[in-house]
Amino acid sequence: MTAYEEELPDLGTLQLVPLDPVRHLDLVHGWVTQPRAEFWGMTGHSKELVHEIYAYVDGLETHHAYLMLLAGEPVGIFQTYRPEADPIGDHYDVRAGDFGIHLFLAPAETPKPGFTGTVAGALLRFAFAHPGTKRIVIEPDVRNERALARWRRLGFTFDTVVTTPDKTAQLAFLDG
Repeated sequence: MTAYEEELPDLGTLQLVPLDPVRHLDLVHGWVTQPRAEFWGMTGHSKELVHEIYAYVDGLETHHAYLMLLAGEPVGIFQTYRPEADPIGDHYDVRAGDFGIHLFLAPAETPKPGFTGTVAGALLRFAFAHPGTKRIVIEPDVRNERALARWRRLGFTFDTVVTTPDKTAQLAFLDG
């Protein structure tokens, strides 16, 4: 089942399919445990723990994880959540219409110029297409300079820095 599909010029078709905690486990575990994935917070996790986390997310109505496919090839993980049902909601004044996202890009064999911005733009269109969504919320790790720069280029407004059990996070928002 495809949750979203968009043709991206010069890249191919982007598809979001629900992440299957069993079927996609080897792939996802291989990605999230690499040193480059340190800001995803799972580098030391066993397969069993990664499965447990994504099985939990799969069972929630407020949180969703998607495997991103580009031209049929897996390229990352995209997660969405309702901030009022997430611990991050305890760290700021959640507004009606807030919609949270997380983006993990898999390592590319051959980097493509413009890839990240083009894919992120499509993901933002997907997020804003959800009924009632007025503002996108992100909270990347403050040490993740590449992600911070990417979100700033995409128009996010940076707000406060908050400390969560998992990280020190930069809250940022994008109005629709």
